[in-house]
Amino acid sequence: MLKRLWKISDAAQSELFLHLQRFPPNPKTLTTTPSANTTNSYQSIVNLFAHRSSRTATKPSELYMEVSQLKDELLRKNDDRDEIVRVLEDKGGSLFLSDSDGSTLVQLLKQLRSSPTLGIEVLNWRRKQEHCGIPMTSDEYAHGITVAGRTNNVDLALELFKEAANRQIKTTSTYNALMGAYMSNGFAKKCQQLFLDLKRDANCCPTIATYNILISVFGRLMLVAHMETTFREIEDLNLSPNVSTYNNLIAGYITAWMWDSMERTFRILKAGSVKPSLKTYLLMLRGYANSLNLEKMEEMYKLVKHHVNQNEIPLIRAMVHAYCGSSDKNRVEKIEDLLRFISKKEYRPWLNVLLIRVYAQEDLLEKMEKSINVAFQHNTSVATVGLMRCIITSYFRCNEVDKLAKFVKRAECAGWRICRSLYHCQMVMYASQKRLAEMERVLDVMENFNMERTRKTHWILYNAYLICGQKHKAEQVIGTMYKRGYEISLDAFPS
Repeated sequence: MLKRLWKISDAAQSELFLHLQRFPPNPKTLTTTPSANTTNSYQSIVNLFAHRSSRTATKPSELYMEVSQLKDELLRKNDDRDEIVRVLEDKGGSLFLSDSDGSTLVQLLKQLRSSPTLGIEVLNWRRKQEHCGIPMTSDEYAHGITVAGRTNNVDLALELFKEAANRQIKTTSTYNALMGAYMSNGFAKKCQQLFLDLKRDANCCPTIATYNILISVFGRLMLVAHMETTFREIEDLNLSPNVSTYNNLIAGYITAWMWDSMERTFRILKAGSVKPSLKTYLLMLRGYANSLNLEKMEEMYKLVKHHVNQNEIPLIRAMVHAYCGSSDKNRVEKIEDLLRFISKKEYRPWLNVLLIRVYAQEDLLEKMEKSINVAFQHNTSVATVGLMRCIITSYFRCNEVDKLAKFVKRAECAGWRICRSLYHCQMVMYASQKRLAEMERVLDVMENFNMERTRKTHWILYNAYLICGQKHKAEQVIGTMYKRGYEISLDAFPS
């Protein structure tokens, strides 16, 4: 039996598929055996002889430089649609006229990847050149569909796909591009239906890129069984999985919080001839952070540290989140090392709330109050009793009743979660310093918020008056508790 042209080792391949066979999913298979490739349509041959001269003499590097200059000029005119058209006509016309395979538009759209809206303007201008005897190629349509998907313009993507179909230059690439547009915009069912249409198309055949998109769709929906079924079908069709295949599998397992499967897939990838990419390491870093596996998270971070620090702020936040939920003795130092890479413009309420909690747990009062001030400045509202208790407990341990009182007033005004614990803590701390008048004013504040005095409130009052030698008031509190039916120990009566 001939050795299959897999890009992973036999041992690694066996391990993954043995796992899938051990836990076979039961969903209905969404795919069937593809049709064989057929020759290109007559129209695609005609396009090669359109009214454009051949660019065979132009090297790819020369084309890249020419298009790069055009791209720079377009970016300078990005806010003026008329100027964009003028630049395209003055400086882009000659490039497109000398282009027989659509490489100019394809290269330009690639270089405008970070400016998809501008890419749409270029695409619209290019489509108008059809009237000038410069028909678009299937590659141009495919890349145009991709750009439309990036701008969330699914209608335009579908229009381009149908236009290519009507001109009989629809290819697997155009199918893949529209599937990708559907996938990235949340149209999972349309993506799956288009895949079935591709399978029925006698002129096209799914590629590994097609299956990668399908795996990604299932992964985003947490349909792990379907995702694994699709991967098994890749083997049945003798297709060679590439790094994107494994990345999509890993991403799907991360979405489903299946950490063991994530780890297993990564191990299989490393064992084979297909090597992990930067994206693989970034995915694993996120997976380890989400699973609070700090040891492996830190190992992975070392491999991609420089890239992450400059380009992956969401991953920085994910690692900070992991440290916030850990018991690492150096977590504050590690958190602050990461925070240096997050600018103030990248403020996230949830992250700031986590920092408040961490600093409160560590009794770092100054840092806690700084984070609280940031929350007030951004109108971030805290709605959980647990965090409020965490904050006041830190004030209590640090014996800072005045700072606690100031915080409570600000929290009241800002609409934060108000609970009795805020006031009980103030009362206890005022009593410990024999500041009875301020303690009693806290009772008035409680009444303003319609908080009734509980048994605990009365016991705090009783002990406060005893500490300060106010036996008469202590007896009055005991009397009030007796009238309200609270259970009172005989030892509670002052002698």
